[in-house]
Order: sequence, then structure tokens, then C-alpha cells
Amino acid sequence: MASGDMLRELDTLRREIDAAFQGVGKGRLFAPPFLGDGGRFPQINLREDEEHLYLDALVPGVEPAELEMTIMGNTLTLAGERKKFDPAGKAYAWHRNERGAGRFQRTMELPGEIDNGSISAICRNGVLTVTVHKAESAKPKKISITVS
Repeated sequence: MASGDMLRELDTLRREIDAAFQGVGKGRLFAPPFLGDGGRFPQINLREDEEHLYLDALVPGVEPAELEMTIMGNTLTLAGERKKFDPAGKAYAWHRNERGAGRFQRTMELPGEIDNGSISAICRNGVLTVTVHKAESAKPKKISITVS
């Protein structure tokens, strides 16, 4: 492993440890707002086959109608808001409140060129699945080789 790679890995590890201990011992008064520290929500998986890219985003507690998705070039942005849990509008004495709430926005670069006119999205059981067709220029081409 090159020394630059090792330093980069150590810096990434340091940031992950700092994030894990952020707010420890400060109590809820100083707890960071929902993903205000640059956290990653929604969590995503991005996969592909020869024809399509598939993006799966975990969006539990978010109404699909309130999600906003835009695409520009090969950059996809997903935004929305996860509402505060407030059953029946009653006042409660909370003993633990770990479920974050608030606005979020996640932007990601998609690998390769895409066909902006052919994108579909479906949300089921808190998982948003986006299917993006690859542009013809991004699809692998088989080249035949002739023997002379």
C-alpha cells in the first residue's frame, strides 16, 4: 500500500471515530440535529447490469409523495423530510428518542452516461428503488475480431 493511501485511510478512520463519539457526555441539550453533522441519509445501494443502473434508498418514515428526486446530467439528488414522531399529538416524557427527524438531501454521481428520458422509481416498505437506463454510449459493445 502506498504511503498516501495509508494516510488517507488513517484520516478516514479518525473521522469515523470522531463521528461515533460526537456528543458523548453532553446530553440531549447539545445533541446534533438530524444529520446536521453531514451524516448520510438516506443510506443507498447502487448496482448495475448491462442495461440499467439501480439505486435503492432506505427511506423509512418518509411519505413517498413527499420525496423529491431530480436528475441533471448524471447527478441524481434525492430530498425530503422525515417528520417527527408525534402519536396523537400528545405530550410525552421521553425516555429514549433516537429516531431522527428533519429535512435531508442526498446527491450522488451516477457512473457513466444515462438516458434521462427513461427513469422510473417505486417506493415499497420504506425502500425507494430507482431504475435508470444507461445511455447507448455507456453500454458495453461487443467487437468482433476477424482473422486475416
